[in-house]
Amino acid sequence: MSAKNKDNKNRWRNKVVAFRMSPEEDQQLETFVALSGLTKQDYIIRRLLEKDVVVQGNPRVFKALRNRFDLVLQELQRIEAGTKVDDELLDVIRMMNQIMSGMREDGLGCL
Repeated sequence: MSAKNKDNKNRWRNKVVAFRMSPEEDQQLETFVALSGLTKQDYIIRRLLEKDVVVQGNPRVFKALRNRFDLVLQELQRIEAGTKVDDELLDVIRMMNQIMSGMREDGLGCL
């Protein structure tokens, strides 16, 4: 049994919410969670409650960004060869751009 957790307002988190996703949706969610630096639970709760997802720079986030940049570069090279751009790639690029823009505004610099 998992440990009991309280949220930031000292409320017990004892309700379970479950839903189904396609493999593609799951991969996109995993990517966004990794880039956010949050736990999957915290990321989903913030998104569902329309709260801002603030990325805190840490080594795990930097590694996720670096790895995702490598994958995006491979996809862009594939697209340059004349294939179609998929919406999931565009969503990932938008999120990465928001993260990098936020880092610039905070004066954190680039990788």
